[in-house]
Amino acid sequence: MRPLEHLFENNRRWAERMEREQPDFFRELARSQNPDYLWIGCSDSRVPSNSIIGLKAGELFVHRNIANVVSQTDLNLLSALQYAVDVLSVRHVILCGHYGCGGIKAALSREDHGLIGNWLWLVRNVYQKHRTALVAIENEEQRFNRLCELNMIEQLYHLCHTTVVQKCWEQERELTIHGWMYDLETGLLRDMGLDLTSQGETEESYLAMVTQQERRRSPR
Repeated sequence: MRPLEHLFENNRRWAERMEREQPDFFRELARSQNPDYLWIGCSDSRVPSNSIIGLKAGELFVHRNIANVVSQTDLNLLSALQYAVDVLSVRHVILCGHYGCGGIKAALSREDHGLIGNWLWLVRNVYQKHRTALVAIENEEQRFNRLCELNMIEQLYHLCHTTVVQKCWEQERELTIHGWMYDLETGLLRDMGLDLTSQGETEESYLAMVTQQERRRSPR
């Protein structure tokens, strides 16, 4: 048997099922893609972007990396963002963090994680920025969950300050940036109330979210 033959078999069964249920699915999909949404999320295998929001292939443009980080020097992310906004004309960009993020937990440890440590430094910066508020949360799980939220909020702030988003808003094109959290234990998304359509909204919402009093409560 060839290596990973079971995956090819899974693929054949999936393709056959899709062809039975939607005879023109692959032909139409091959012609073009026209998604309304760009998803920026974590690479964690437990957070399958299309599945958790019930969208099919071709309906969601996706970029994923460890701990859903938005860095102004990440050409991969910036290229995906520009393509989605300027070429595909998506109307919504969803930045989704998740509770129980292994990348964030690794960023807090003192262990040597090798090359990934350079990437996780971006998350450590979030912790240091909000260290006083986080240390004040006595419950360890709640503190970790709040850091997962704060990381998403900080990355959303970075996203709104990319030249791609700034240019889109300056030209008054329709684009809304959303901030969500995903709960691994329930499979449910949490709307964090961040639906941003302008730079002014970004500054106001960021300040409100990082100072909100509910940070001491568990998300569940």
